[in-house]
Amino acid sequence: MTQIGFYHLMRLPLEQALPKLLDKALAAGFRAVVLAGSAERVEFLNDRLWTYEPDSWLPHGSARDGEAAAQPIWLTDTDENPNQATILVMCDGAESEQVAGFQRCLDLFDGNDSEAVEKARERWKRWKAAGHQLVYYQQTERGGWEEKARG
Repeated sequence: MTQIGFYHLMRLPLEQALPKLLDKALAAGFRAVVLAGSAERVEFLNDRLWTYEPDSWLPHGSARDGEAAAQPIWLTDTDENPNQATILVMCDGAESEQVAGFQRCLDLFDGNDSEAVEKARERWKRWKAAGHQLVYYQQTERGGWEEKARG
């Protein structure tokens, strides 16, 4: 089954935490799909990945850019895997019906939003019942990640 990591954002917002996680995934040789909650959010994140740090570069694209198969990171609001990614990153409460098709999934949720936390708990229960390996990470004061639980 797929390993699904739940990333409880406490200190840094998604637009600051996501690029760091994607940078690590690329450095490890993975391709990623980022599933966002809306087309507008996709384009916001698309722009953010170009500018999150002055000396960084994350190769990525979205439907606006085209050529999904050539993109190491594909941003979308559609449940798809057009770049043959092995990692799926779900944010904004977006869910995929294809988690079993990925080596690893990341579920990033806003820990300062009680509704987002409750929905993450529901996803945890559902994916645990489906037999996936679950890991819960909480953001530290410095913006890193500390493993808090396994399911």
